[in-house]
Amino acid sequence: MIIVTGATGQLGRRVVERLLTRVPADRVGVSVRDPQKAQGLADQGVRVRRGSFTDPAGLAHAFEGASQVLVVSVDVMGDECVRQHRTAIDAAVAAGARRILYTSQMGAGATSHFQACRDHAATEEALRASGVPFTALRNGFYATSAAHFLGHAVESGRLALPADGPVAWTAHADLAEATAAILADEGRFEGPTPPLTGGGTLDFEEIAAIAAKLTGRTITRVTVPDDQYREQMIGQGVPAELSDQLLGIFSASRAGEFATVDPTLATLLGREPVSTEAVLREHLSAG
Repeated sequence: MIIVTGATGQLGRRVVERLLTRVPADRVGVSVRDPQKAQGLADQGVRVRRGSFTDPAGLAHAFEGASQVLVVSVDVMGDECVRQHRTAIDAAVAAGARRILYTSQMGAGATSHFQACRDHAATEEALRASGVPFTALRNGFYATSAAHFLGHAVESGRLALPADGPVAWTAHADLAEATAAILADEGRFEGPTPPLTGGGTLDFEEIAAIAAKLTGRTITRVTVPDDQYREQMIGQGVPAELSDQLLGIFSASRAGEFATVDPTLATLLGREPVSTEAVLREHLSAG
């Protein structure tokens, strides 16, 4: 039984969809906070059970009979994030899983400028300490984040963000397909994978140019000082802690933490990864 957590989320849902093309549905189970949202998977024969990283007893039921568990990282940061991940790891160990997989990040490191990457590094340490074979999926930075940072730039004609650096933006769909391939080929990677990235890097100057080409509008990249950007976010109601975490993305990109381009994802996919331009095109057409 392969257990996927967070299976109603943006990445987890796609992983399950791709996994079902590789293994029978009765070998797939999902752990979700709201089973009703996974009814479509249950209808396909997937085992759906309620599970939350804040409820060890619930996870014990959700992970029952697991041979592999994919722990999809939570969307909180800091101590609470690592605490929840450790709960999931402990539950996977208790369930007797032969392997634990975890959605880490290409910039994972204890000294990263970005809090989430420090959390990923701490979670990887917890995996090492678990005594169970593990695979840390060093995912490229989600291309949907680039689309999110575009915000209202198409309407305003200004993409006003802090100074940044090159990022190997990567599509959720590609990472999900690669994850499904790794789950179906148990033990393909031991420990952290190479960076699973798109085929090139882009900074926000280039992203603004792509958005301008796709929309036919003029979009100017404007560099905003970090302190000013932080004040603007707080003024818009973003909590100070989250504002600092978002700024960490730009600090990390300036330090080159997301700049590595690696062929491993393309090899897993058997094709070139989806381009950031394609992701932006879909985002802009949907908007």
